[in-house]
Amino acid sequence: MYLPSYFEENRAEALHRLMAEHPLAALVTHGANGLDANHVPFEFDASQGEHGILRAHVARANPICLEIESGSDALVIFQGPSGYISPTFYPSKHEAHRQVPTYNYLVVHAHGRITLRDDEAFVRGVVARLTRKMEAGEAVPWKMGDAPADFIQTMLQAIVGIEIEVTRLVGKAKLSQNKAAADRLGAVNGVRARETDAATALADAMFNAPPPIENTP
Repeated sequence: MYLPSYFEENRAEALHRLMAEHPLAALVTHGANGLDANHVPFEFDASQGEHGILRAHVARANPICLEIESGSDALVIFQGPSGYISPTFYPSKHEAHRQVPTYNYLVVHAHGRITLRDDEAFVRGVVARLTRKMEAGEAVPWKMGDAPADFIQTMLQAIVGIEIEVTRLVGKAKLSQNKAAADRLGAVNGVRARETDAATALADAMFNAPPPIENTP
């Protein structure tokens, strides 16, 4: 990943927060048939290993279950808020007209070694924890116990667990930090004016990105 120094995000808490808030990630692997990408919700356990452990599950019918070898390299890409930045947002554009369109975004690349976990206890635990997390905001949270035990058993037999020992986390926060303070603030206001939840999330990230806007030349 191209990573200019002013877009580097090295704070562990920021990387972990993005992964927790945006659990659906692209799992990139390389098997007998070349590169493959699957989109999977992950749980991240920062307390395990040097850089944490990622856990998920895929359908047993997914070719990944046959094509990858345990211990092989994998890349998991988490993406946070993102959005288009118009040159018109920058005050300097209206003075010198020397600005171009761009796209702002936050991403975390988790590099690691993947292991398939084809055991019911592991899979049941992953499903239960992910379910509790995803259902937490619902008025009446669904839980595995709501369904008949034999049905849940059949569903669990149709999936295989994945565990990834994270060896490296690389974060990129491309949030206009390379712009002058006035242009950074103009971009924040331009995005926020869209008045959508996604735009608000991006605008907040842009405003809070270090260094503070008031101290930026």
